[in-house]
Amino acid sequence: MVPSLLFEIMLIGLLGIGSQWVAWRYRMPAIVVMSITGLLAGPVLGIMNPEEDFGNLYSPIISVAVAIILFEGSLNLNFKELRGLGKPVFRISTVGAFIAWILGSLTAHYIAGLSWAVAFVIGGLFIVTGPTVIMPLLRQSKLKARPAKILKWEGIIVDPIGALLAVFAFEIITFLTATNPDINQLLLFFAASIFAAIFGWACGKGIGWMFETGHIPEFLKSPAVVIVVILCFTVADEIVHETGLLSVTAMGITLANMGISSISDMRHFKENISILLISTIFIMLTASLQLETLLQIFSPNIIGYVLLMMFAVRPLSIFLSTIGTSLSFNEKALVGWIAPRGIVALTVSGYFAGVLTEQGYEDAHILTTLTFGLVFFTVVAHGFSIGWLSKKLHLSMEGKPGALIIGANRFTVELAKSLSKANFPVIIVDSSWERLRPVREAGINFYHGNILSEQTEYNLDTIPFEYLLAATDDHAFNSLVCTTFMPEYGRTNVFKISPFDQLSKEATVVSRVGGRILFDKKFTMEDLLDKLDNHYVFRQTTLTSQYNYKQYLADKDDSTVFLYLIKPSGQLKFYSEEMRTVPAVGDRIVSLTPPNKEKAKIQAKLDNQRNGQNKEN
Repeated sequence: MVPSLLFEIMLIGLLGIGSQWVAWRYRMPAIVVMSITGLLAGPVLGIMNPEEDFGNLYSPIISVAVAIILFEGSLNLNFKELRGLGKPVFRISTVGAFIAWILGSLTAHYIAGLSWAVAFVIGGLFIVTGPTVIMPLLRQSKLKARPAKILKWEGIIVDPIGALLAVFAFEIITFLTATNPDINQLLLFFAASIFAAIFGWACGKGIGWMFETGHIPEFLKSPAVVIVVILCFTVADEIVHETGLLSVTAMGITLANMGISSISDMRHFKENISILLISTIFIMLTASLQLETLLQIFSPNIIGYVLLMMFAVRPLSIFLSTIGTSLSFNEKALVGWIAPRGIVALTVSGYFAGVLTEQGYEDAHILTTLTFGLVFFTVVAHGFSIGWLSKKLHLSMEGKPGALIIGANRFTVELAKSLSKANFPVIIVDSSWERLRPVREAGINFYHGNILSEQTEYNLDTIPFEYLLAATDDHAFNSLVCTTFMPEYGRTNVFKISPFDQLSKEATVVSRVGGRILFDKKFTMEDLLDKLDNHYVFRQTTLTSQYNYKQYLADKDDSTVFLYLIKPSGQLKFYSEEMRTVPAVGDRIVSLTPPNKEKAKIQAKLDNQRNGQNKEN
């Protein structure tokens, strides 16, 4: 029984999001899982073939999805990120792209056996990496800021450049092989490219102005942006094919650098759409491949071409283009290896395979096979190797999971000192310079600014921190912070100090808003500070076979605050009523416990003496 189109749409979405979940659950590269899932559903098992089933709608759906994905990526390209990286990014996006085009074209001709015309078209296209494959890898690998920013900028900027290079090569070939060459065709291409960039800039400025002046209500902002992106892409693409990608990139960069206050809300919305589109489009593209295409991938000339592109063309283009820049050898090596191809390469090569075949270039029929071979091998190789290689080159932020603490007070200072003593990265963020004084005196890393401000987003590197703890005395602000950062950190890693007090013990709905309750809901910030005033101390206990968790709990009274535990592997777990981890032998538990009675008496006496001296003064 052939499934209905409605059933197929449901299945594509289910397989796409399911692949993302499997990749997250088992720490695998998402694009690898999606590619394999699409191949199984399409050419291997024959459950569906979206290209045939969707008919004339297939290409427009793919094109619009690519435009939105590319726009979402370019919405993150703020020029402030380029401090110290402008030269490497510019070199890689221009000189590096040109070197990769020439070397890739030579490889396609001499190794893959393509004619010069087809080789130069596909050589231009294959310089692309793109946000569809780079962004998931960056989320997975936790690279240091410099190489991560370079790969992100290159992927988004070079995406439209690669498509335009392929169109440019095609126009040159058409001009040179025509019986009556018309120079106007070339001029039209250049004029259309310039128009696309200007039109994208104008769309970005226009929608940005309407946002700032209040001409678009808050609830219509994100839908309006989606429609304008489709408009921007379609108008430019109707004039000359593939210039729409340049147009939406220009629009995204323009909006990203206008300093619009609501841009972060749009960014979250667009990122959610982008993840959904990447998931479904990868399934559609791979499920539409033919079984013969998969078998052709393993021919010697295609495998040789793919290997040379990965191990020679890419590293050479990066090393040559970055001569004289500030990049270290390790950074060049990592960037020179990571270049997975994605959706843009697959969609645009399919277009040129048809156009070039119509022009009489019979060898163009293997372009789809060649493209998928490069896409699949690079996605698998780079997806599984980026984490390992970044660690080997000391370019990974991996290590002990850190904590980003919002709010400076006596308790957060002591908690940060305890985490630092256990060698966990920690930083305290607060907008008050006065409240940060004890943080500075304790030698703890800090950031002076509002965690929700756009300036903080640009200047504060949050990559080393796996957990976010909202611990100010403003419960509403804590919930807002948790809600804002939940998409980035995940619900299980975002905590807030209990908002409950003696008058609101039954207000359980509060616990469901904006993050999990940290420690225990009966301990508010006031309670924690009172305990410190009463000389409670941070104490670490290691569980053994002779002293297990039950015995440990039996020794503690109700006033003890269980803070966090450290697994033997170095994993950090904060206590919460929703914590599922059961402490076991070898775990170290850190708690805020009552002081030793004799020590408490001495300390109280000293405090009384100190208070008496202060009164006399």
